Amino acid sequence: MARRIALTMLSLVGALLLGAVVPLGLITTARERASFRQDTVLTARTFAAIAEDGLTEPGRSPAVAAFLAKASKSGEAGWVYNTAGRLVAHSTEVASPGGLRLPAGPAAPVPAIMRAVQRGGGVSITGPPGRLQVAVAVDTANGQPPAGVVVLARPTAELDERLRVLWAVLAAIAAGGLVTGAIAAVWVGRWAGRPLSALDAAAQRLGGGALDTRSAEQQGPPEVRRLASTFNTMAGRLEALVHGNRAMMADVSHQLRTPLAALRLRLDLLAADADEATVAELAGAQDEIARLSRLVDGLLEVARAESAVTVPVPVQVAEVVRDRVAAWSPVAEERAVGLSASGPGQIHASLGEGHLEQILDNLIANALDAVPAGGHVRVSARPGGRGALVVVADDGPGMSRAQQEAAFRRFASNTSGGTGLGLAIVHRLVTANGGSAELSDSPGGGLTVLLDLPATPADPAVLAADGTGRKGDNSLPVLNHC
Repeated sequence: MARRIALTMLSLVGALLLGAVVPLGLITTARERASFRQDTVLTARTFAAIAEDGLTEPGRSPAVAAFLAKASKSGEAGWVYNTAGRLVAHSTEVASPGGLRLPAGPAAPVPAIMRAVQRGGGVSITGPPGRLQVAVAVDTANGQPPAGVVVLARPTAELDERLRVLWAVLAAIAAGGLVTGAIAAVWVGRWAGRPLSALDAAAQRLGGGALDTRSAEQQGPPEVRRLASTFNTMAGRLEALVHGNRAMMADVSHQLRTPLAALRLRLDLLAADADEATVAELAGAQDEIARLSRLVDGLLEVARAESAVTVPVPVQVAEVVRDRVAAWSPVAEERAVGLSASGPGQIHASLGEGHLEQILDNLIANALDAVPAGGHVRVSARPGGRGALVVVADDGPGMSRAQQEAAFRRFASNTSGGTGLGLAIVHRLVTANGGSAELSDSPGGGLTVLLDLPATPADPAVLAADGTGRKGDNSLPVLNHC
């Protein structure tokens, strides 16, 4: 943002300078040239008035000689012609202040121009390179035709030098204005942009779970300061709310687990001296207490998943899948359910530490609870478009479409005794890490859970994977437990 503000201000300053300096330079140049031209014409007319006596009377007028001498000293040159076009007087060769050497001797202007001036009694202005040449008819006092023509040549070196200095000064002013504008634009851009960048960084840290994040309130424009103050107020309330929620969950956990344990102990004591019918009833009460304990534990897991601060770390998906399948193998063998894992060995993802283990534990536990004896649960991993794809498929009773749509909600369970929190925990952990979870029917019946996990940014092998799972000979061996 600071760069955009600086570039915008610099563009505006440049446009203003361009719109002011260039027209000013052009107007001043035109006026200087017009003034030089007008002054030269007036001097030529004066020269013509002085030369009248020398053309109308025999002999050379001393005033003409004096004028030509003065003109020579100032770098100008002059010629006097009579009506026949014969050169009557001229200045000697001179050097102008700019180094231009003007012609001397009978170097007359173009005869056609001289004749036109004689006939019309006007002025002819030409501009050979490096000088301005003016031809003026010498009018007589008695109304007779012009007595001749005078030509005055004035070098333009001094004028050109003044114009170069003028444009140099204007260019320096424009450059100074641009530099000043650039400095001001950068300062304003940083003044307005840095607090917003800091506020954006603070919002990202807050979104990442750093609830103690605050933004500086004494920087930038008043609007940004108010925004930072509002953000800090929001962050403080959010921190208090989250900490209060965590504290409440911890208190609830402690307060519920203690009486549940005491109640279970009392029921055990009662069952020791009760008759068979009473023991059966007490066993049912024990099952309800156990279910209530699982529900409390599940709610605590959901709360932890929702408030988890995700710090992604590289995870070897195949290794985690292999470990979790091995850990759940005794449970699968006890229930006579086949549990297997397959997939390439080099698959990486980016998740919070321990999150993939917790996700797989919930999915495998749910699958083993749903699959009857003789069924099978398959856990596989393969490279995916975003990083890694993990699939947990079973051949149990499955779910209807409506049950699949509601499965990730709390307490949505289609099994007796279930809390309906396992898939809710899975969904929150996966989405908190930037992934996604989907449910679908397994081929031949059952439920398939597809997890799309984000890749490790620095892992080019994952990004270049073609999705076939063929990458060297490092592959996850198939583990079968039944």
